[in-house]
This record gives sequence, structure tokens and C-alpha cells, in this order.
Amino acid sequence: MSKKDSFWIPYADLMTVLMVIFLFISLAYMGLVQYKQQQQDKIFEEYKQTKENLYNELKETFKNDFQRWNLALDQDLSIRFTNPNVLFEPDKANIRPLFEQILNEFIPKYFNVLRQAKYQNKIAEIRIEGHSDPSARTPTGYQNENVGYIENLQLSQDRSLSVMDNIIRSTYYNQLPATDKKWIRFSVTATGLSYGRTLDNEKKYSYKTGKDINFEYSRRVEFRIVTTSELLVEKVIQQMQNK
Repeated sequence: MSKKDSFWIPYADLMTVLMVIFLFISLAYMGLVQYKQQQQDKIFEEYKQTKENLYNELKETFKNDFQRWNLALDQDLSIRFTNPNVLFEPDKANIRPLFEQILNEFIPKYFNVLRQAKYQNKIAEIRIEGHSDPSARTPTGYQNENVGYIENLQLSQDRSLSVMDNIIRSTYYNQLPATDKKWIRFSVTATGLSYGRTLDNEKKYSYKTGKDINFEYSRRVEFRIVTTSELLVEKVIQQMQNK
């Protein structure tokens, strides 16, 4: 065997070893990609299933109340009170007596669904949202659009806080076990959104549809559920966008 042949044999062996190493690296990478995809699929499936279960149970719970309370349940797990003549005095945050009666019935039903063990660890936040419309507080507000928006922001915030205050003062809340009270205080937030998310005649966001604002529908209170899966979905989407 020549010296030239003796050189190429070890070199060929080295190349074979390197090819095997690259093959294992490729297989490991493919396995990692597949595992990540399976985890993402699992997150999306859990997110979908949780929202479907909550939606169906809330729909069943309030099936006799939607019409009499002017209540609307959306697929995004928001429940809307859309009759402004029932909710608050014009330009004020004081809850009307009829709305207080409704809340006294609504709150136990609502939280009895959400407090179930199968949902508690799947709920990241329960938002009480106050919404106004561009016609509120016009005397000072619309001399300057920014001032009007901020004044309505304060008004809608005060209204959401009034609803939160009603929950905390309710007989239902005060009879709950201490652990459930802590969970509600941790999970429930109150925020005002001014007239940033007004609705059209079909109760869809006028900003997205481009249609005229329905002032009556826009003056509302919403209870909105954010699931833990929803936060994970947002994280997955962000990771995918950053690739």
C-alpha cells in the first residue's frame, strides 16, 4: 500500500465520523423543533378548550338573564351590560339602584363559575372595564379633545371602581372563605377605558369596523376574563415573530 493510500483511509474514516456526528445533531435539532411544536400545539389547544368551556358554562348560567339585564356574552369571554339607563346617572359614577340589584344577582352567579377549582388556575385576570362615549362631559371636554378624553377616562375609571366597591361590599363576597377573597382581590382589576373602545350598532368595535358610534351601546360596563393560556399564546406568538 502506498503512502498516498494510507493517508486517504484515515481521512475517509474521519469524514465518516463527522457525517455521523452531523446526522445526530440534525436528528436532535429536528426532535427539539418537533417537541417545541407539540408544546405550542398543546398550549393553543388548552387555550381553545378553556375558552370554550368557560363560554359554554357562562352561557348556561345566564341563559335566563341576557334579555332581562341587557346582557351580552362574547366569544372573547367578555360580559357586557349595555343599557346605560340602568347603570349610572349621566356623567356620574354612582350606581343606580336597579343596577345594584342586578349586580347582587349577577356577582354570585358569575364568581361561582369562576371560583371552581378547574378554572381558578387557568384564570390570569378578571377585568372590570368602564366605558364611556364621546358625548359625555362635553362642556369642557370638547373645547379640547385631549381634555375630553382624559375627563372620560376618569369617569369610566370611577365607574369601574364603583362596581368593584359593590363586589367587595356584597353579602356574597363577605361570606366567602378567606382563600377565595384573596383570590378575587388578586384576580379582579378595575380600569376605565374612556371612549377608546366605542361600539357600533352591531356592538362591534367602531374603530375596527369604521361604522358610526352607537352612543348608547358604548356607555357600558364589561367583565372580561383573561386566561393563563391566553398569556402563553401571546408569548408563543411573540417568540414566533422574533424568529
